[in-house]
Amino acid sequence: MKKTGIALFALLLSQLLPAQFVATMEIKDNDSIQGLCNRKQVYSLFPMFKGQEAAKCDIADETIEDRLNAEVVYLKENPKQNDKGMVSIIINCKGEVVRCETDNKTKSEELDKQILAVFTSLKKWKPGKLNGKEVDSVTLWSFEIKKGKLELH
Repeated sequence: MKKTGIALFALLLSQLLPAQFVATMEIKDNDSIQGLCNRKQVYSLFPMFKGQEAAKCDIADETIEDRLNAEVVYLKENPKQNDKGMVSIIINCKGEVVRCETDNKTKSEELDKQILAVFTSLKKWKPGKLNGKEVDSVTLWSFEIKKGKLELH
């Protein structure tokens, strides 16, 4: 009996190991996001898992960080600012930004607005892919501000 149980457990485990973790974002019915290819399948993709490629901006992360530090006037006016936050961007299967919003807000509404303005201006994206197919996906950008300088994580 023990051998049968162990054999069944091993068989079950062998079937689960190649399984892929895929997270989807729940879009509420009253949430009007225009431009999604499939509102029931908006993925959070994890490139460390086989078959998943996150959406990628054509502009390098370092350049985005430089633009944030140059274009966000609030940071220049508040050089001692310390804060943190997070921005989420939904990119559809065509590589178009369909939503950009602050998930974790900073202490300043004006700072959030200026940060979102930079992220919203990022127009060229390669869509995320799941098993080779281009899909709607969400990407998160966390940032930290120390002494008026913003750093992406």
